Amino acid sequence: MLPAPGRDPGGRGRRPPRTHQRGTPRRPVRPSVRRPVPHRPGGRPVRAVLAPSPQHGRDVPGPSTPHLTGGPVLTGFWHVVSFLGSAAFYVPLLVVLFWCAAPRLVARATVILLFSAFLNTLLKLVFHDPRPYWTDPTVDGKASHTSFGMPSGHAQNAPVAWGFFAAQTRRWVLWAAAAAVIALIGVSRVYLGVHSIGQVLAGWAIGLALLVAALGLEPVVVPWWTRRHLAVQVTFALVVSLLLLAAAWGALQPIENWRWPDAWARAVQAAGGQTEPVTLVESARATGGFCGALAGLSLLAARGWFDAGGKLWQRLARLPVGIAGGVAVSLLDGSHLAQAFAVQVMLGLWVTAGAPEAFVRLRLAGRPAPAITRPGDDRTELRQ
Repeated sequence: MLPAPGRDPGGRGRRPPRTHQRGTPRRPVRPSVRRPVPHRPGGRPVRAVLAPSPQHGRDVPGPSTPHLTGGPVLTGFWHVVSFLGSAAFYVPLLVVLFWCAAPRLVARATVILLFSAFLNTLLKLVFHDPRPYWTDPTVDGKASHTSFGMPSGHAQNAPVAWGFFAAQTRRWVLWAAAAAVIALIGVSRVYLGVHSIGQVLAGWAIGLALLVAALGLEPVVVPWWTRRHLAVQVTFALVVSLLLLAAAWGALQPIENWRWPDAWARAVQAAGGQTEPVTLVESARATGGFCGALAGLSLLAARGWFDAGGKLWQRLARLPVGIAGGVAVSLLDGSHLAQAFAVQVMLGLWVTAGAPEAFVRLRLAGRPAPAITRPGDDRTELRQ
């Protein structure tokens, strides 16, 4: 009986060893190459969330960043949406509304938004995560940024700003509109390649938590603040701002001597920007503006606020007066830490106290009619 094909004559079922046939090319054996692992500025490796790309071998921070592409019209649309979440949009809008429409409401929103802006600069120093287009060449950076990416400042400030004004009404249409704008702002940052999905989600979560905390604490903090003497209010505003700046200094220490990796620098330059050293200047500007706004609003309340109403020509005439003063102060700005802090303090004081006082003296605005109080009533309640 002949043995079965593929078996040895002993019938033990073992296959004969494979041998290389002449004339057939051998499959080359690839040597094991260890891919370089990207590192954060603090020296810690970037944790791989996805498998590294075989082509580039680099990790994208946070959950996957979709490689979204589109024509110039679509890109222009997302740039406009992204602008709705930037300081270049919020600051002029809030200033005009403060001077010409609703100063008390805008004052509340401004304080919360300024604190959110500082918190974002602090957290970016703490996490120091790169932006997607810095580390992944397949992500097209359609905007240039030199600050770190975690969390997204646009995504964080959107719930604070748009959510605050939506919270002042019970109309579901305005709530839905605010939610749509907040969502679109976050999507725009992913489309433009400047944030990963994880960075946007973190920004939304932090902004929403900050808004809820601010609205919950406001009925307690505002009455406590208005019962303090003006000198105490101004001192407290300065001390709190300096403590916040000290916290940013502490977050900067682990990455104080950090240098831009060549690949990251080339990505920033390809997007149209220039790399800059990581400093505390932006934190100083944020804390300085926060200090100036708090002190200025306290001074304005002590003087009885101002009436933002009046004729249309009066409201429009306030703008060149206020803008002229703001431009004059801005000319003193610089890159030195103390200079940046001081200039923003003066800007905050001018916008919230100096300009309204100028409006009153130029008869472009008036003082609110004082309320009548009974003997023994606390007049500080009028300054809320």
